[in-house]
Amino acid sequence: MRYVTLFLCGLLFALGLGVSGMTNPEKIIAFLDVTGDWDPSLLFVMGGAVGVNMLFYRLTLKRPRPALETSFVIPSLRKINTRLISGAALFGVGWGLTGYCPGPVVVSSVTGWPSVLAFIAAMLAGMLLFQKLQGEEPRPAGGSEK
Repeated sequence: MRYVTLFLCGLLFALGLGVSGMTNPEKIIAFLDVTGDWDPSLLFVMGGAVGVNMLFYRLTLKRPRPALETSFVIPSLRKINTRLISGAALFGVGWGLTGYCPGPVVVSSVTGWPSVLAFIAAMLAGMLLFQKLQGEEPRPAGGSEK
């Protein structure tokens, strides 16, 4: 039942990304182009997502445990450091140049478009390179750290 629930949550998320236009790189670039032909429509998508998260995050943490896990996993590191800033900057530059973001590009992979597949290959290569440079063992996709 756990995997069915996870699949349905992922499917709902993928549908939301598709319906909202987050899988369309032209729409993303138009949203990020605030000095040119700006398309502010994704503000509603982000505003809705942030609002729902703010409400349900607090409500969820009031529960004794998550529905499908034995305990909550909340990051303890709260410092803003160079690694965080450089990672965010790299993400933002990549998003602005390509119009692709990791979640929506995975949804877009069903199209088979060469630009989508090239982005996914580059993203996976970057993730593996980062793990290698950090001396980390590659983690299995979708696996939990238990």
